[in-house]
Amino acid sequence: MAVTEEDGGRLNLFASEPRMTYAEPATTGSNNKRLMMIGMGGAVVLAMMAVAVRIS
Repeated sequence: MAVTEEDGGRLNLFASEPRMTYAEPATTGSNNKRLMMIGMGGAVVLAMMAVAVRIS
């Protein structure tokens, strides 16, 4: 940790920065997972609309 002294004699302590990590590029398998999530989300929305129509 870096410590500096200000004009009034006060000490200022700076936290050490964590090492940067880089994200890995997406693989082709994640595209299938994304499409499945979109399809499931659409199915949930359609089911909710059907329930709303049935109630009203």
